[in-house]
Amino acid sequence: MPSLMADAARDRNRWPAVSTEVVEWIPTIPAELLSRAQRVRYRGPYRAAVVPHIASVTAHLPAETSSLVAEASAVITRFDADLGRELAPFAAILLRSESTSSSQIENLSSGAKQIALAELGSREKRNATQIVGNVAAMTAAIDLADDLDTSAILSMHHALMEHTDPEIAGRWRDDQVWIGGSSIGPHDADFVAPTAEHVPELMADLITFAHRTDIAPLALTALAHAQFETIHPFPDGNGRTGRALIQSMLRANGLTQNVTVPVSAGLLVDTRGYFAALDAYRSGDPSLIIETLSHAALSAVANGLQLVADLRLVRENWGNRVRARQGSGAQRLLDILLRQPVVDRQTTAVELGISPDNADRAIQPLVDAGILHEFTGFSRNRMWHAAEVTDALDEFAARAARRGG
Repeated sequence: MPSLMADAARDRNRWPAVSTEVVEWIPTIPAELLSRAQRVRYRGPYRAAVVPHIASVTAHLPAETSSLVAEASAVITRFDADLGRELAPFAAILLRSESTSSSQIENLSSGAKQIALAELGSREKRNATQIVGNVAAMTAAIDLADDLDTSAILSMHHALMEHTDPEIAGRWRDDQVWIGGSSIGPHDADFVAPTAEHVPELMADLITFAHRTDIAPLALTALAHAQFETIHPFPDGNGRTGRALIQSMLRANGLTQNVTVPVSAGLLVDTRGYFAALDAYRSGDPSLIIETLSHAALSAVANGLQLVADLRLVRENWGNRVRARQGSGAQRLLDILLRQPVVDRQTTAVELGISPDNADRAIQPLVDAGILHEFTGFSRNRMWHAAEVTDALDEFAARAARRGG
């Protein structure tokens, strides 16, 4: 009897695991386009996830997990408070860095210069354009943190996808999606998400869970993220939207108030471990994803502090090199370059509140000081690049990738 009672207690304390259901497969690719082997392999029923509701599930965490959550939460709030005291453009820099790292997890990488060009409207590099979409999604996530509901999630996804896949932007999926395997069918996938008809109810349940107050905020955020990735509510962009949700919940729960902690750069430290933690969550172990996000936050803060230190040094050196009066357009442009390291005359004029005809008066002293370099070679529509800033941003990304290696 004692053994049966202990087993029952353990069952009550377990996080609910994902189960599966048999679903009939309706091919989406005409049979004549497939080989005979493919037609045989991708026919008949498959198994899709049955995702449990979690709105009222109690999370029982080991003491060491709770301790790690407390440590990481304190580091996040201290990082946010320390940077929040400065009148510097680090909020925009860190948000872009988080967006870049989140995209890199999906194997979407681009140099900082190309991303800056995409922010000015260039569509030459698709990866850079998609990363800029992720910046928009992260911005929407933070702006909507106080009103986090299913509409907010849809808005994040719309901001992410509107310039690259507008036909799916901001809409729940209506088809089956899966991770791994072949694009032909889900039969050999690593994970098959729940069928589309379950998405609205599961997302409503997730939003209810996200507003819980009886779970430590960082742990709550990790669990909500894992549940989101398990539901996989969109045809594409689930990983990036799910990591935008992390930022929204960190802000909504007061762990951040001023800046974006680049948690995705911390997840890049060990992407294999990150995906394994999501698998463990689906198997009924919530601790690993909470520990993974906590370690990612600690790593992200260390990397973010190094980026801030590098950019402070760049800005200090610039101040010593520019021969222009305090408060002049050239001096004010220096701070703008930290968050917008590629500029043209129009951007400079808008940022400084001057006419485009006067933009050269701000730009030329920085060219003379070797801070800005014109790289188009055009006589019109010229653009200038602050290489020291993009070098620092690229090194931030490289540190996360090296740690991950």
